[in-house]
Amino acid sequence: MSARAAILAALGDPPRDPTTLATEAAALLTRPERPAATASVDALIEALAAPSIAATCERLASSADLPEAVARYLASSGLPPELMIADSDLAQMADWSRLDILAAPPIDGGAVLTCATTAVCETGSLVLETGPGKPMLANFLALHHLVVVFEDSIVAHLEDIPQPALAPRAHYWVTGVSGTTDIEGQYVRGAHGPRFLHVLIVQHVNSASNKRDIC
Repeated sequence: MSARAAILAALGDPPRDPTTLATEAAALLTRPERPAATASVDALIEALAAPSIAATCERLASSADLPEAVARYLASSGLPPELMIADSDLAQMADWSRLDILAAPPIDGGAVLTCATTAVCETGSLVLETGPGKPMLANFLALHHLVVVFEDSIVAHLEDIPQPALAPRAHYWVTGVSGTTDIEGQYVRGAHGPRFLHVLIVQHVNSASNKRDIC
């Protein structure tokens, strides 16, 4: 008896037909159909509301409504009327005079506001990109992460994310806040970053500012 035959005999199963094995392997490697999704505000809100993401959302008609919406969120969360805006162009898009704008991000508290270049309905992911005036570290230090999403940047699937003409230094995909069950088996949100994610979905940019090229 050959060594191969001895090993197969020890396994207790007869040798399988190579053609059958190849067919089964190909079936396992076949990419499953991606879940149906549409690029719509309602689809994005539904994805963000999933328990695995648990983000809150608010729809705004114009970027001019951002300061009031942010102030409202801060007040409802028991926070002082202050935040860091981690996007220099976003800071110029509206009148933020009613809020105290911080020069540095709060750590383990407070709020940071930024803008997503794309939002994906399939997974509820928000795509953040580095760039001039867009310090990325600030988005992971505060307790509350507020993200602006413009309706025309919403896509259905991950494959639909547009490729920028000039690639940023890094992409960050935020799909809800981080969590862990390492501590006594209890689920804890914000284990490695913000504990709360609030998405502000804006229909259009205030015509007075005309700064849509930021995100």
